[in-house]
Amino acid sequence: MENELKTIFGALAKGNPFGEKVTLVAATKTRTPEEIERAIAAGVEDIGENKVQEFCEKFDLVHGARRHFIGHLQRNKVKYLIGKTFLIHSVDRDELAEEIARLSQKAGIVTDILIQINIGDEESKGGYPLEEGMAAFGRLSVTEGLRVKGFMAMLPNTDDERILVPLCDGMRALFEEARRASPDVEYLSMGMSGDWKLCVEHGSNMVRLGTAIFGERNYSKA
Repeated sequence: MENELKTIFGALAKGNPFGEKVTLVAATKTRTPEEIERAIAAGVEDIGENKVQEFCEKFDLVHGARRHFIGHLQRNKVKYLIGKTFLIHSVDRDELAEEIARLSQKAGIVTDILIQINIGDEESKGGYPLEEGMAAFGRLSVTEGLRVKGFMAMLPNTDDERILVPLCDGMRALFEEARRASPDVEYLSMGMSGDWKLCVEHGSNMVRLGTAIFGERNYSKA
């Protein structure tokens, strides 16, 4: 793990072509607190969970990193995350945003979120269509209790750069448009273990890596 992280940090240290620092979020689904703390000791400052139950189980067992929620989020589980996240990446529909806003206001806090875009228009993935991204941003960025910090996307599972590059560039264009509209916009979370290098080359400034850090997951532990 330490060698993998050293290599990743070395690549990310160059930033992206827009001169921005690239933040590494270690995706810790199925990973033990001991594994996560090893990663933190090796330099990881941000960790992300995909499931609320795992987020809660590990919350008091892992120390020294900012907490992200990066998976699909059900409205009835929002209450377990309020006040505990640095960033919720996966706000993929208005109803979810409204529940985060309601509970944040009730708690007297503002929750930082990313708007999830379904960049490949895939039925298996949630998120707003790219062409609705700015309209969603316009609604959510003026919702009390929320602070929209940018966008998140997952690329389709293909190695064909003729497909992927235009999608990355479309996300970057959306990010730039939103950033011109609001000084709060800071993050474009795009890139996982199989495609992060391409995403950074095309403007991502936050990547979510699990397998690239920890190796293949053992889902029998999940």
